[in-house]
Amino acid sequence: MLFLSVMFSALPLSAASTPASLKEVVSALEKGYAGLRDVQADFSQKTTISAVNREQKGSGEVLLKRPTAATAMFRFNYAKPKQQIISNGKQVWFYTPDNKQVLVNSVSAMFAGGNSIALTYLTGLGHVSRDFDVSFAAEPQDKNGNYRLELAPKKTSQILAKLQLTVSAEAVEQLQTTGEVKNVFPIISSVIHDAGGNKTSIDYSRTRVNKGLADGAFNFKIPEGVEVIKP
Repeated sequence: MLFLSVMFSALPLSAASTPASLKEVVSALEKGYAGLRDVQADFSQKTTISAVNREQKGSGEVLLKRPTAATAMFRFNYAKPKQQIISNGKQVWFYTPDNKQVLVNSVSAMFAGGNSIALTYLTGLGHVSRDFDVSFAAEPQDKNGNYRLELAPKKTSQILAKLQLTVSAEAVEQLQTTGEVKNVFPIISSVIHDAGGNKTSIDYSRTRVNKGLADGAFNFKIPEGVEVIKP
C-alpha cells in the first residue's frame, strides 16, 4: 500500500543559529501541520523490498485534502507504474488500468486496528507527541542544518513500524524566534518502514498548499469493462 508512505517536503534552508531541542522540533512539526487544509504536488518514490532485495520506483502526482483533522481525502495518480489510488474519505479505489481491475475497500476496514496509526500519518502530523515515541536520529542534523527525527508508533502496526523525518531548520528557527510556524509543510524528506523490513522514501516537488481543492477531485467513476474486486 504505497500511498501510506506519503509525506510532504519543503526546500532545505539554513539552520537555526542555536540548535533546537527535541521539544522545539516536534512543536514546529505539529504547529505547521495544524494549518494544513490541502496540498497538490509531484512526487518520486523508491520502495525497497527486503525479502528479495529489490527496489521499486514510482512517480506521479498527489492530491490531499483534510476536511477535518481526523479525516483525509487523497488521490495518487501514478505515471509510473500506471495506476491510481483514490479516497473520498469513506471509500478507497485502487485502479490498475493495464489489468483492467479496481480494488474497492472502505477506509474504516483498511485502517482498522493498529493500522489506524497509518491514517493519522496520512492526515498529518499534528499529534506527533501523542501518537509516537520521538527521538533525534544518530546524526540529529543533516549537512544543511535540518533536523532528523525517528518516530516509533505507540500502537503496533504492520503498515508503519518506524518513520524517519527531516524537519526544516527554517521552520524550527521561526518557532524559536517568533513562536509561530508559517511553513505548513516543514518536512524535507521522509522514510517509512513497515513490519516486514520494507522501506519507502518519497520526495516532492512543485508543492502547492491550501489552494482550495474541490471534493470532486477525490471521487472515482469505475470505467466500463473493468473488473471490480472487493475483500
